[in-house]
Amino acid sequence: MKGPQATIKDIARELGISPSTVSRALKDHPDISARTRKAVKELAEKLKYEPNAIALSLRNRSSNTIGVIIPEIVHYFFSSVISGIEEIAYQAGYTVIICQSNEDYEKERNIIHTLMSKRVDGILVSVSKTTTNFDHFLELQKSTIPLVFYDRVLNLPNTDRVIVDDYAGAYKAVSHLIRVGCRRIAHLATSQELMIGRNRKNGYVQALKDNNIEVDEEIILRCDTDKHARKCIPYILSLQKKVDGIFAVNDLTAMTAMTIIKRSGYRIPDDIAIVGFSNSVYSSMTDPPLTTVEQQGHEVGRKAISLLFDRIHSDEPINSRVEQIKTDLIVRGSSLRESVVA
Repeated sequence: MKGPQATIKDIARELGISPSTVSRALKDHPDISARTRKAVKELAEKLKYEPNAIALSLRNRSSNTIGVIIPEIVHYFFSSVISGIEEIAYQAGYTVIICQSNEDYEKERNIIHTLMSKRVDGILVSVSKTTTNFDHFLELQKSTIPLVFYDRVLNLPNTDRVIVDDYAGAYKAVSHLIRVGCRRIAHLATSQELMIGRNRKNGYVQALKDNNIEVDEEIILRCDTDKHARKCIPYILSLQKKVDGIFAVNDLTAMTAMTIIKRSGYRIPDDIAIVGFSNSVYSSMTDPPLTTVEQQGHEVGRKAISLLFDRIHSDEPINSRVEQIKTDLIVRGSSLRESVVA
């Protein structure tokens, strides 16, 4: 069993000096002799002494710690966001605490309160699908801890937001499906409570309208998980009026859809062309490889923490800012019909 952690008092007792002398010696205070500083540091290393992080944060009013809340680690996008955040944080000497809400409002609320109690210097949040009450964010705003939303954001006053251009990404995806010959395109959507859900649906709808294709609510379905897809896709395939294209709100749903469609005897992309969203690490490994929208998760993370650091290190009030990250369409075999130039 691990014993109690050594303290400044332990070092002082063993060397026969005062705790304040130990403290100053550890900080290389010029009033402490080189001999004493050397003795203190050698004993501190021997005893594996580490400064009390909570005490230091209270004294310095900084913990050099950032809290990051993600909805689900299973999505490649969020792992790439974390990579971008940690890259900048590490360079600045900050530690990142990563918390997963699991798309649960209560857990998200509890995480916010926990991070506040840990006295983190700032918090980055992508909101869960089930969050419709924002009191915990309003409470956080009343504290001195800066808050930045990324990807799934809320339009709260005086908060910074980093968003992906979901509307343009969806518009590109659906326009591409139309160019390869699709005329009845289903949308596997996410919650319309989320801004990303509304923007991706709106991009889908506008692409149809701009090409004089009827918008059919029958084939716009809440279907944003593997579990949902196992119910939605058989329904879509059962429709009398056949679907020839699918735009999925994320890659995981698109890949599950591909598996079910192929098992049902349909050819991809000849019978049904499919486009996902996020360009996950597995999207190029499917059969056929998945056409998808690259949403630049790494850059989202870098921008989000850069905005947060601006707030942490500024002595002056900063107006709220919105950074929008552009998307790119990555065309692969799931939509590239040989007879049509995309």
